[in-house]
Amino acid sequence: MKLSENIRGLYTPIQPTVRQAFEKVTYIEFLPDKELQNFIYCYWQLKTTKPLSEEFKYRVVADGCIDIFFELNKPQDSFVMGFCKNYTEFPLENSFNYIGIRFLPTMFPQIFKVDASQLSNRFELLSTVLPETSNFIATNINKTLNSNEIKTIFDNYLLKLIPKIKFDFDNRLYNAIGKILQKNGVINVETDLDTGISPRQLRRLFEYYIGTTAKTFSRVVRFQNILRSKPSKQSLRRNKLFFDVGFYDQSHFIKEFKNFYGVTPNKAFR
Repeated sequence: MKLSENIRGLYTPIQPTVRQAFEKVTYIEFLPDKELQNFIYCYWQLKTTKPLSEEFKYRVVADGCIDIFFELNKPQDSFVMGFCKNYTEFPLENSFNYIGIRFLPTMFPQIFKVDASQLSNRFELLSTVLPETSNFIATNINKTLNSNEIKTIFDNYLLKLIPKIKFDFDNRLYNAIGKILQKNGVINVETDLDTGISPRQLRRLFEYYIGTTAKTFSRVVRFQNILRSKPSKQSLRRNKLFFDVGFYDQSHFIKEFKNFYGVTPNKAFR
């Protein structure tokens, strides 16, 4: 199986569960149709179950993916969020219901022929990037639909769209991505990514299909691997995790983790 068809098997992009407001805010992920799972990691929903007493600050950690998202009460205003090299915090109102589509790395540019570097480290109105998709959401999604109905609508839309796409699965790019994922991001990109093209060409491919350099993507993959391992505060101190994942000292590890997550490892894993 080509790596381009198996990124899902090598990479699990994690967004931490919601802690603020506890039972009043829920975040769930649900799978797309099986035929779409090599392209889309998940659909997701972030919503309030009861109005909050104040605005809600939602933190999105760096995960290497590109998302389409919108408020279910305002589907005419949909957005796309590109690759981010640090965490992003969204101030939300005291009542909300957001729906999103999280694309696996490289798949948004493959499907929609959009240069991922043009979306990096920000979010844009989907209507300025993909007007047809934005219009589809505005005309087919409304607040009366439940998550299963929304999933079916998006499944049908993407199952019709994707077979028409001419994909550019450059083995040189995907071999490099494969090495990064297999090493959980703990890799020297200058010496370990010799896949038959020059560093300049590899950089161009990573920027177009991922939205950043191979080095920055590796750092995010390494960070995501730490999240997946769920270390305790005790193991962070005892096992010297920062050495195992390629850091030379604890202060550098803490600084980079906080850049991607928004808080220190001790606060994240308490």
